[in-house]
Amino acid sequence: MKIVLLESLAVSDEVLQKYTRDLEQKGHTFCAYSRCEDEATLCERAKDADILLLANMPLKGSIIRQCTHLQFIDVAFTGVDHVDLQAAEEMHAAVSNASGYSNESVAELALGMAIDCLRNVEAVSACCRHQGTKEGLVGRELGGKTVGIIGFGKIGRRAAELFHAFGCPILAYDSNPIAQMPDYVQQTSLDELLRHADVVSLHCPLVESTRGLMNAERISMMKHRAILINTSRGPVVDSQALAEALNSGHLAAAAADVFEMEPPIPREHPLLNAKNCLVTPHIAFASEESMLRRAEIVFDNLYAFLHSEQKTVTDISVSRQIPWRQRSSSSLPWFSSSSPSGTISAPN
Repeated sequence: MKIVLLESLAVSDEVLQKYTRDLEQKGHTFCAYSRCEDEATLCERAKDADILLLANMPLKGSIIRQCTHLQFIDVAFTGVDHVDLQAAEEMHAAVSNASGYSNESVAELALGMAIDCLRNVEAVSACCRHQGTKEGLVGRELGGKTVGIIGFGKIGRRAAELFHAFGCPILAYDSNPIAQMPDYVQQTSLDELLRHADVVSLHCPLVESTRGLMNAERISMMKHRAILINTSRGPVVDSQALAEALNSGHLAAAAADVFEMEPPIPREHPLLNAKNCLVTPHIAFASEESMLRRAEIVFDNLYAFLHSEQKTVTDISVSRQIPWRQRSSSSLPWFSSSSPSGTISAPN
């Protein structure tokens, strides 16, 4: 089979060769390319592939439909909303994701962002570099603050553990009952969580029911001087509404690692021009350790497919109609997740 990696997996050549050596010895062809979003170039690279590997680079239907030999799309990412799944289904190509590789890295960044926002770290650092003092920049402690976790999958659960270690009461909202609820977590409604949390951290996938979840109305329900952290997906939040809440002083601060588009983010984006908004260029998933875990999962998925052992089959085509976390296992074998739950948990 011809296996084409369309973008770097952010691991060394030595690590990549460790995983591809057996493929070549068994007669498969492996081609690796650097990232390119020019459609004509992508079509040329992908057209004869039996298997495509990619991370978070958009993979349009117009490209997928030209891959007449395509059998499998191996996504080195937790979310798959950047892949045209309808086109994959039309081509009878199976799709797998790499759920679980970034649980720790995303949860840790969410915690770090909360501390940064509460202690004004970014502003204090800038002030110090300009011979300033702490005047007007004294912040608040995380310990004792109520933290609301929206989306209690694997990442949300890990974030709750970390915040709990700092002495934070934890509220959690998920669209389905939460199995094996930790005794330090109180499950509540979304409205109650927003009314009582000092820090709200988003860890839900992007599906139709979560698109625009944090709109102007829900942001207005948050406590005065609360903080909103988004390391999930950009479109879960109405960026303009969030910017207005920051500029008006209703929210004390916010942190966004994700936006409606992938970086680079346009200078005019409202969150890049809002008060007290920490922004990072979609880096929560990326650490040295998580990239190694990701490569292991991706090639495990690849070898499983080659041995006709694709794991945890789920019909993601219905995820556009069925509410988040209410998708059931299906006999349609064209989508799989490495997550044991079999749900797409973008970032669960």
